[in-house]
Amino acid sequence: MKNTILLVDTNIFIDILQERHPFIDYSLDVVELVKLKKLKGFVAAHSITNLWYILRKTHSQEQRRALILSLFQFFEIISLDKAKLITSLQNSKFKDFEDCLQDECAYSVNADYIITRNTKDFEGSKIRAVTPEEFLKINFCK
Repeated sequence: MKNTILLVDTNIFIDILQERHPFIDYSLDVVELVKLKKLKGFVAAHSITNLWYILRKTHSQEQRRALILSLFQFFEIISLDKAKLITSLQNSKFKDFEDCLQDECAYSVNADYIITRNTKDFEGSKIRAVTPEEFLKINFCK
């Protein structure tokens, strides 16, 4: 199997960090495969700021810093630039601008999949969006 490239959406990390059941198990499995270098994992830069904001109610500043910094050990960060922002703003296939940015970031690294729980929000995506469970069934027969 080639080195599969994933862009992991913000909601997957939230599932893990906020221990959301029943989603946490499959999300953890995907992240673990990235940690083991069986998959190449990417995170969009704006996901980092979104995580910082979303986790403020459940995690202290120190905890958020440690958790987010730990992602950098295993995931590459995809930056936003003017071209991605303009393309996303001009794309009418997406209702949610943030999801369109995720798609542009995934496209920029030739990702094979966007891993998200909100696949219906990615119907206009250039990159196939699947849930963690779907991804594992497709690629690892789990």
